[in-house]
Amino acid sequence: MPCPALPDGFDFTDPDLLHHRVPLPEFAELRRAEPVRWIPQSANLAGFQDEGYWAVTRHADVKYVSTHPELYSSYLNTAIIRFNEHIERDAIDAQRLILLNMDPPEHTRVRQIVQRVFTPRAIRALEERLRDRAHAIAREAGARPGPFDFVTEVACELPLQAIAELIGIPQDDRAKIFDWSNKMISYDDPEYAITEEVGAESATELIAYAMNMAADRKQCPAKDIVTTLVAAEDEGNLNSDEFGFFVLMLAVAGNETTRNAITHGMHAFLTHPEQWELYKRERPQTAAEEIVRWATPVNSFQRTATQDTELGGKLIRKGDRVGIFYASANHDPEVFTDPDTFDITRDPNPHLGFGGGGPHYCLGKSLAVLEIDLIFNAIADALPNLTLTDDPSRLRSAWINGVKHLRVEVA
Repeated sequence: MPCPALPDGFDFTDPDLLHHRVPLPEFAELRRAEPVRWIPQSANLAGFQDEGYWAVTRHADVKYVSTHPELYSSYLNTAIIRFNEHIERDAIDAQRLILLNMDPPEHTRVRQIVQRVFTPRAIRALEERLRDRAHAIAREAGARPGPFDFVTEVACELPLQAIAELIGIPQDDRAKIFDWSNKMISYDDPEYAITEEVGAESATELIAYAMNMAADRKQCPAKDIVTTLVAAEDEGNLNSDEFGFFVLMLAVAGNETTRNAITHGMHAFLTHPEQWELYKRERPQTAAEEIVRWATPVNSFQRTATQDTELGGKLIRKGDRVGIFYASANHDPEVFTDPDTFDITRDPNPHLGFGGGGPHYCLGKSLAVLEIDLIFNAIADALPNLTLTDDPSRLRSAWINGVKHLRVEVA
């Protein structure tokens, strides 16, 4: 099988690439001809002292890496595949305190605690409040005269409210959480003119805010999730640092990703009007999962090999970084019929938009699916005749498939 021809220097983590498009044609070529391929980088380009990473593009291989943490570590170099080249190693290592960047057994301990936040009972308790908020968001957007930005007026609000409701953040503080989480992931985008230092400062402020919440609950326990997580450390709960980093992860994993799924979903509906008409008419329960597959808000994460191993016929050396590309896996024709078709009735839909399984499978999947379902039902009721007025403005990022602005109006 011939090796695929990629342009010299082509790098799937180049932030300028995702600023313009998801590289689906290049992913397709790699899946066909070289599903595990070495992508060279100049030394320290991604913030790591190495010469590149392995790009893993097939659905089966992404799942394999995800479900074998003993071979492929999240802890050694974190799950973030590319930082700024000027980042200090200490700043990378500090991120090991986030659940996303832990390995078992520490990951197992922390995850078992924070799973209490996402019980079916906890999610059901939020449903009515989130449904009311979703309808209010859609009604208020529809009342605005002229075109508006779907991202800021619709997509960003419900995920933020859901996370804030879940852990009891007061309404007056929620805008701060949104601002901090935006700054943490937007350092590659020139529109925001945010440096990694500003991103780090925002992370520090968010962690401090959460730690103060934890300290308050230890002094004055309440009947809420924060108290459940932190009030009795010696009984298997989180310490204040762990709670702070948990909230930081929620701010990105639970807020940014769901917001981008909603935005990509709206764009998909408006560029596939037959699917929007179908949705408005039938409201299929399968729609949210297809929106996540289509959007794949996290284009990629990484793991680091803990020993010499083989994957896709290639020898992966101990210490090599391995990029797992969810966007490619979610378009794998060996798994999905007509993967380049947006089909809200797709069933089954074994996409990897919530991760490839294993210990890092998304804790908040049920909440994210609920939010997507609620907001699109509300949009279909209150804003059935939305139209696009401009192309999406994409986020410049090495690993987030994000949309900053999506201009729409009510026809």
